[in-house]
Amino acid sequence: MCGRFTQYRSREAYLEALSNSIERDIAYDPEPLGRYNVAPGTRVLLLNERDATLHLDPVHWGYSPEWWHKQPLINAKSETAATGKMFKPLWRSGRAIVMADGWYEWKRDGSNKQPYFIYHQSGGPLFFAAIGKAPFNKEDDHEGFLIVTAASDKGLLDIHDRRPLVLTPEAVLAWISEKTTPEQASEIVKEGAVPIDEFAWHPVSKAVGNVKNQRPELIDEVETA
Repeated sequence: MCGRFTQYRSREAYLEALSNSIERDIAYDPEPLGRYNVAPGTRVLLLNERDATLHLDPVHWGYSPEWWHKQPLINAKSETAATGKMFKPLWRSGRAIVMADGWYEWKRDGSNKQPYFIYHQSGGPLFFAAIGKAPFNKEDDHEGFLIVTAASDKGLLDIHDRRPLVLTPEAVLAWISEKTTPEQASEIVKEGAVPIDEFAWHPVSKAVGNVKNQRPELIDEVETA
């Protein structure tokens, strides 16, 4: 986790959930993004702050610096990212936000893997904490971004032991602020995360396993045997 998510609202719908107290350099666009199956290796609109101004940049989902000769990494654990050698610089100066509606997770039952769609009970936007190689307005498909994950708990643990770190709207601007220290960012992770009991989930079609499928029906609940 996290390996797939949705980003189907318009950028305006996501931004409306945040405070208007900071200047934005983001073009108005009311058209829905319409992405129902966002996969690693693609470019994703990433909310970040540069020069005290909010920006939305299309950034490659995956992190593989030049010295990294394995598969690109797509997630970073919140428990170790702040201090680990590889992610510490990103935690310090590359914090960002992925705007989303929900994410997919697969639950294994023997040889069967059933996908689930996980979302906020209110149906509102989600804001995933992310880190990456700033600045994000560069053309670089190697040093992109990663989604920060946290341990699952309660019923969600039955589906997967990890989940994206979802921040409250109030915590988003503090997380991406250039004035926020790494130590303060670690506190935001603890205090600004959306509690697990605010999420809901249901089984969805296995068609979500094919990244070419992008239709809205992917998030619809299905019956399971």
